[in-house]
Amino acid sequence: MSKTEDKIKSLNITLPEPKAPVGAYVGSIIIGKLLYISGQVSIDQKSEIIKGKIGKDLNLDQGYKAAERCGLSILAHAKKACGGDLDKIKSCVKLTGYVNSTDDFIDQPKVINGASDLLKKILDKRGEHTRAAISANSLPLGVAVEVDAIFEIY
Repeated sequence: MSKTEDKIKSLNITLPEPKAPVGAYVGSIIIGKLLYISGQVSIDQKSEIIKGKIGKDLNLDQGYKAAERCGLSILAHAKKACGGDLDKIKSCVKLTGYVNSTDDFIDQPKVINGASDLLKKILDKRGEHTRAAISANSLPLGVAVEVDAIFEIY
């Protein structure tokens, strides 16, 4: 078992199965030493979509947890792309997070911290990254949060 897998197990975290894309795109692609993970939407432990607008249907904490779930899906896709070995991740380069939020909601960065904190917790220093947190009037399927990622790999 890899060092990263040991860490995941010690944190009592279970990665979800990576979901197949629902559109005309791929879930991940490797170009040189960069691994790009397509936007992962908020899906709970029961494989149900976490829908709603942060600031209306969901509060900040629920948004944070939705972003955390996106982070788990990102790692699941990264694991698949790396042949099952998350130790092949050298660093997380960037996350971009989209938050389905009301016009007056201004804490998008705090929501996307759910994904950022998760990656840092699991990958330690390799999980530090640049980031953007963007408000969206609407997201596909009415999801609350979507996050994509770029990793540097060995």
